[in-house]
Amino acid sequence: MKTRICAVLLAVVFAVFLYSGVSPAQEPKITVLNPLGQPPAIARVPMAPRLDTLDGKTIFIVDIGFTDTHQFLTEMQKLLSERYPKTNWLVRTKAGTYFDDDPKLWAEIKGTGHGMIIGVGH
Repeated sequence: MKTRICAVLLAVVFAVFLYSGVSPAQEPKITVLNPLGQPPAIARVPMAPRLDTLDGKTIFIVDIGFTDTHQFLTEMQKLLSERYPKTNWLVRTKAGTYFDDDPKLWAEIKGTGHGMIIGVGH
């Protein structure tokens, strides 16, 4: 009986060794390139300083054209005007989509505004 068990175990070990596949030394080697490349260094831009007060300031509320956002931002302008009556709240619609630049609008905000709220959707 012991001989039979030893023979079976020896056969199993031998079979595992034979059917375990290719040894690591025989595996083909491949070269893989990283498709990401070298990203540019990140330039950190600090947040704009907070306004000490909203009194006498002009704050732009910018609509980027997301569906039904203009009505929401117009209501928000009314509510903010009631709560902060000494602040000038202006709603503007940005040209193009969220990803498009609108230099004319940004120049207006930088020239006459003190702050901006941008509505990016809901």
